[in-house]
Amino acid sequence: MTTEMPHPVRSDARDNRARILEAARTVFGEEGLGAPMREVARRAGVGPATLYRHFPAKRDLLAQTFAEQRRACRTAVLDALADPDPWHGFCDLIGRICELHAHSRGFADAFMTAFPEAMDFAEDRERTLRAVTELARRARQTGRLRPEFVVDDLVLILMAHRGLQDTPRTARVAASRRYAAYVIEAFRAAPAPEAATPLPPAPRLST
Repeated sequence: MTTEMPHPVRSDARDNRARILEAARTVFGEEGLGAPMREVARRAGVGPATLYRHFPAKRDLLAQTFAEQRRACRTAVLDALADPDPWHGFCDLIGRICELHAHSRGFADAFMTAFPEAMDFAEDRERTLRAVTELARRARQTGRLRPEFVVDDLVLILMAHRGLQDTPRTARVAASRRYAAYVIEAFRAAPAPEAATPLPPAPRLST
């Protein structure tokens, strides 16, 4: 009995796949998830049939296109939860998520929206929100996070952060870091007001 050996992937097929993924990162990163598949094929220099042979559906292409960002997001969550300083972990996670979104409009779209072709990203979003909820609980106990913070506040700031996609690419990451710094300051608990020092009694005027 003979066992058939798997056919090696031809080098031109590997090259086509690599070009398609590189083009997809550029196209979806600049234009968002609404960019058509034909534009990806055009940028990659392949025909639509070649693209669909490698990625039968758009969601298959998106999952591979943003695989690195998804791994980075999971790592950020794990690092934040493992941080012995809950406030630092909370702040670090916000900063890293904002930076990931700043680098790619498509990843931000996939993470934030219920886009039909990005259903696989829902798990990433829910994992991150659960982590923020737990980090917020811990940070409140240290007294460094505003007690009124709720996880929906993070959703709001990430929605607002998407407005930075209109910033020139060369300045977007720097703008994102400044935005994250301002947001973190807004979430920081206000210091307890110091007790007012009583004024000395007014001297009596001699008559």
